Amino acid sequence: MRILFLGDVMGRAGRAAVAARLPGLRADWALDFVVVNGENATSGAGLSPEHAKALLAAGADCLTLGDHAFDQKDMLSFIETEPRILRPLNYAKTAPGKGARVFPAAGGRKVMVAQALGQVFMKRPFDDPFSAVDAVLRAHPLGGAVQATLIDMHCEATSEKMGMGHWCDGRASLVIGTHTHVPTADAQILPGGTAFQSDAGMCGDYNSIIGMDKLEPMRRFVTGMGKDRFTPAAGEATLCGTLVETDDRSGLARAVHMVRIGGRLAPSAP
Repeated sequence: MRILFLGDVMGRAGRAAVAARLPGLRADWALDFVVVNGENATSGAGLSPEHAKALLAAGADCLTLGDHAFDQKDMLSFIETEPRILRPLNYAKTAPGKGARVFPAAGGRKVMVAQALGQVFMKRPFDDPFSAVDAVLRAHPLGGAVQATLIDMHCEATSEKMGMGHWCDGRASLVIGTHTHVPTADAQILPGGTAFQSDAGMCGDYNSIIGMDKLEPMRRFVTGMGKDRFTPAAGEATLCGTLVETDDRSGLARAVHMVRIGGRLAPSAP
């Protein structure tokens, strides 16, 4: 199975890049399943129902959220009506929606997608992500109930993301980090057969400070004082993510590739 994961969609520029490129990638790369992290797609904070519909229409099979899951208040009700959107497993117990779900894929195959929030350096403590993910993996064994499993580990610390990768090794097809908006160069297949990358990066304008227009963040760094709200940078976006090829029988990874298309981070010859 060929599964594409696209990193945090950042504002209008990120949405435009996904809308422009994802339909062609689905055809050109013969993709069987696509997951998109959309938690910053609306003004850089949360995901509105309108923008969720647009990302799904562009070719996403599943949208994951994150610590900004419900910054757009309409998502509190919309997520209950749209099963293709997942909030973190270990969010507040009273939160609407689900943190993991099994989805149908091409050829009658099944893909399980789950998301967890990390605890290190996050603004507020969440429930233990490792036990939450473990329970889901035990309920949906790879190569049995599902043909592929993807875990979106949404957190600050690369060490915590790596910990989740090794925790899931041999039990998931891909463990992919999100949240920091900076793509890492460590895409690999772990010893047990799980593909891993510490952070997929963002789909957004990299002539920015992690997707935000540079002026206000720089003012706060230099002066310690804020003047305006952060606003997403609006230049040409780079589409960043991870492509994994899996074995249908075992569900483990055969190959993993970093994806960078367009904008400032597109690969170029030396």
